[in-house]
Amino acid sequence: MKFRHLCLAVSLAAAALGAQAEGLRVMTHNAFELSKPLLADFEKQTGVKVELIKAGDAGEMLNKLILTRANPIADVVFGLDNSLAGKAEAAGILEPFAPKSDGRKARYALPGGLISIDYGYVTLVYDKAWFAQHKLALPKSLNDLTLPAYRDLLVVENPATSSPGQGFLFATIRAMGEERAFSFWGKLRGNGVKVVKDWGIAYNTDFSHNGGSRPIVLSYATDPAAEVAYSKVKVNESPVATLPLSGAVYQQVEGAALIKGGHERAAAEKFIAFLRSEPVQKDLQTTMWMYPVMQGTPLAPVFAYAKEPAAHQTPGAAEIRAKGQGWIKRWTQVVLK
Repeated sequence: MKFRHLCLAVSLAAAALGAQAEGLRVMTHNAFELSKPLLADFEKQTGVKVELIKAGDAGEMLNKLILTRANPIADVVFGLDNSLAGKAEAAGILEPFAPKSDGRKARYALPGGLISIDYGYVTLVYDKAWFAQHKLALPKSLNDLTLPAYRDLLVVENPATSSPGQGFLFATIRAMGEERAFSFWGKLRGNGVKVVKDWGIAYNTDFSHNGGSRPIVLSYATDPAAEVAYSKVKVNESPVATLPLSGAVYQQVEGAALIKGGHERAAAEKFIAFLRSEPVQKDLQTTMWMYPVMQGTPLAPVFAYAKEPAAHQTPGAAEIRAKGQGWIKRWTQVVLK
């Protein structure tokens, strides 16, 4: 999870690195954010000047990489996840490599040339104040969201352009089976579900906690911790909470990879190693609001407000690769056409 700051491209340099400095093009989703001193220190220690290219949500980013594969616009990518790994592998845009081991182990691995960096959980999040004010009981199942009482209350992201949206779709299929899942989605459409392009629009614009009209949003399990951390006044509890209903929890593992045909391979490998370093694994918890993938990394104290879901409904990588695009096409027909 992340409190994402939307921008198109940011060039980061610690200082004048001199004419001999390498230039490394790093494509990320809009959610990518690390503390500036960490990035500056990486540039200083390696002599690598980093240009961050923020390319939208992860789904949009992958589409851009595929469209530009004949003339790559980046050397390394961060933010492709397990829901997109199969599509990236099939497109042949990544260059597999084995990072050097420093003795630490990753909790999760990714296929297709992606090196795991962090993980989190896509799930439903609700606005506590809205439900208290309207004296409405929380839904106890996904099917409850198709009832009249919850009409026009939910906003989700489009799985064709958003990795959280894709994860949620896949989780519903894993929990319900294809036919029941698409029947559920058809009923959601009839009950006024709002579909938007990406997480930023869903959470920052449409979610009632941030001034929108929808008190349930598809987001991340670490949102409660992030809201506490970013509160302008000290609070003892978060204003938002998760709804980890069966079929509504997807484990997202994000990774980084070399771009096939990219330049500066040595610098790109250094950057991926940097993302797995302990300082970055600590930092990403409260900048991108994800869990560190490297074992032994302590959690930030504010994560006490973010309960890791007890279970998730995540299809395997092979099934996602074989069926994922077909599921998205069918979803588009059911929900948007």
